[in-house]
Amino acid sequence: MKQRLRTIYKKLYACFGPQNWWPAKTPFEVIAGAILTQNTSWSNVELAIRNLKKEKLLSVPSLSKAAPSRIARLIRPAGYYNIKTGRLISFLKFFLSNYAGSIRRMSLQDTQKLRSELLSVNGIGQETADSILLYALSKPVFVVDAYTKRILLRHRFISNGADYKEIQKLFMENLKNDAGLFNEYHALLVRAGKKFCLKNNPRCAACPLKESLPPDLSRAF
Repeated sequence: MKQRLRTIYKKLYACFGPQNWWPAKTPFEVIAGAILTQNTSWSNVELAIRNLKKEKLLSVPSLSKAAPSRIARLIRPAGYYNIKTGRLISFLKFFLSNYAGSIRRMSLQDTQKLRSELLSVNGIGQETADSILLYALSKPVFVVDAYTKRILLRHRFISNGADYKEIQKLFMENLKNDAGLFNEYHALLVRAGKKFCLKNNPRCAACPLKESLPPDLSRAF
């Protein structure tokens, strides 16, 4: 398993190179993006982030003082803007009350304890919590998303019923416990999922992972 996972990584890295993900200037921008990207494309999130920046609201002090209606208007491109406004506000309340709005203070917290705390915040699920831990705080936690699951399922690393915890464990028990590696690996899987391992009509013939497919699936695609 370790060798198979390493091979996947090497092939994707050779194909795409470093992804430099998450594309943000500050840890708080990563956090806001992680919340906004739920159920929408990154291009839509970029529009919402751009609106917040233009209004100088992409910081904890300014966003926490902004009226919910104003936030909702600015993040409208990300979809579900009223719900996501509520989630941003819920996170801000948690962040301010537990860590005084300090990224450094939050980063010093034990990873598993912090993960549990994040999951208790309204609207933050496992993928969002782990994205915050990995991309905003450089905690060695592997992020699992739909692209990751699809690629692993098609390459028979997992069964169809595998849950988030099982998939995450696969990476964290078989790879070096390194935030930089987890960051790059997840970003590469997302890139491969978007370009080749499509939900419908996957482009397996052009995919750098084609040789890693089980023989019967390789013929099917």
